[in-house]
Amino acid sequence: MRDFHTPGRSQVLASNGMCATSHPLAAKVAVDILNQGGNAMDAAIAGAVLLGIAEPQMTGIGGDCFVLYQRPGESSPRALNGSGCAPAAASAAALRDRGLEAVPLNGPEAVTIPTAMAAFAHLSETEGKLGLDTLLAPAIHYADEGIPVAPRVAFDWPTAAKCLNPTAQKHYLVDGQIPAPGQIFRAPGQAEVLRRVSKDGLKAFYEGEVAEDMVTALRALGGVHELADFAAAAPIDSTPISGDYKGAELVEHPPNGQGATAILMLNILSHFDIASMEPFGTQRAHIEAEAAKLAYDARNRFLADPDYTNRLDHMLAPETAAKLAALIDPAKAMPVAAPLTEAVHKDTVYITVVDRDRMAVSLIYSIFHGFGSGIASDKFGILLQNRGAGFTLEQGHPNELAGGKRPMHTIIPAMMRRGDAMMPFGVMGGAYQPNGHARFVSNMVDFGMDPQSAIDAPRAFTDKGTMQVERGYSDTVRAELAEMGHTVQIPEGPIGGAQAILIREDGVLEGGSDPRKDGIALGY
Repeated sequence: MRDFHTPGRSQVLASNGMCATSHPLAAKVAVDILNQGGNAMDAAIAGAVLLGIAEPQMTGIGGDCFVLYQRPGESSPRALNGSGCAPAAASAAALRDRGLEAVPLNGPEAVTIPTAMAAFAHLSETEGKLGLDTLLAPAIHYADEGIPVAPRVAFDWPTAAKCLNPTAQKHYLVDGQIPAPGQIFRAPGQAEVLRRVSKDGLKAFYEGEVAEDMVTALRALGGVHELADFAAAAPIDSTPISGDYKGAELVEHPPNGQGATAILMLNILSHFDIASMEPFGTQRAHIEAEAAKLAYDARNRFLADPDYTNRLDHMLAPETAAKLAALIDPAKAMPVAAPLTEAVHKDTVYITVVDRDRMAVSLIYSIFHGFGSGIASDKFGILLQNRGAGFTLEQGHPNELAGGKRPMHTIIPAMMRRGDAMMPFGVMGGAYQPNGHARFVSNMVDFGMDPQSAIDAPRAFTDKGTMQVERGYSDTVRAELAEMGHTVQIPEGPIGGAQAILIREDGVLEGGSDPRKDGIALGY
């Protein structure tokens, strides 16, 4: 139980339904949808689309999503991959011939076909109750009327907006300036796009004037995108993967997401007595950092488009984790894994919803870096993701850029099952996410934390050779980590964000929402 003498959040308890996400308005809209007779999938879609207006630096209809969900009465989760492909004419060789060693972050080369909208439409039709027109109505309203910029959104905006090209600045600045907290942000162009989709269906996004607006913006900058690339966008059904950690099952989305990295990391940590360590002490932080380095190195070698990932079984095999765990020196840091061309980012939204019938949805939705590629379409202001920066240009690598191929994705939804309890959860924060999943699971399993306490707990993450250690750790811990060989610093901003809803064995819903974001868990 939390100490009520100190600042903090209580877990949220409810019996009927609940949403946890990173903006209060999206949580309210999701619960409103549940009260209108919608199910958890309806609520998650409505809340997610609205998050693109409430947190435009984080996500939007020019991005991708991944979804894990469990239907009422079923014992196994399902997965839908809503990530997009590189345009058919994309070529790593062409970029290498230009002397490039990585996909440019803010060029059309990084723009894969946004597929979140196709996924939302598919899930609305196959799993929802209310229809896509009803689910888009709240986002249409707020895109027209505007939303006051929340404090965390305002914190992110100045840095993220540096990538915006002149056209995007027209749509994502307010009177030509970075908005301050409380200023109203509107997106009338996106409201019109959503109205057209509500009226005419998905073809209104991937064909006709809206698609032409996106293709024109990309080709004007040298992109090789065609209308046919957009018309071909479609999600794919997937089979979740899972791993056991001390009796708790972690369920992840399969590649091209990086969920296997979290499973491997926990498999490595299972070789250490984490529960005997101080939860926020030096030894645990060190062992976790070393396990992450090894797991991320495997990620960088193996994970790619589902059709190109061929060593997943090896990555998840117990003997692989045992061999990697044996490489960890309890007293000394090892070099960090070589980075992918994708850079660490913090720009993702996550929403989880559980309804009265106990349908559970774990949905993550992103444009990759802050404001994505920085490229927006002229007429409608659709900001296009730079997810193609997740490709490598290394010839012969499974994750090499190629036309029609999906890049390795950092965004991963998750679920955890233990006994008769089940919990959809997610940890935002780009490359941090597998580390965040492993820490969240360990916080609950090894130290008995409730979801809110597990979310609140301080975080550390090694990025590009530097171990970022939040202020929640003591200076003594930072000094001891430095003595072990870690290059330690306090990050400017918090590491990631998280949301979770635990469906307890007694049927009560217990929600947690990260104070590092603006959001809440809201139930009824």
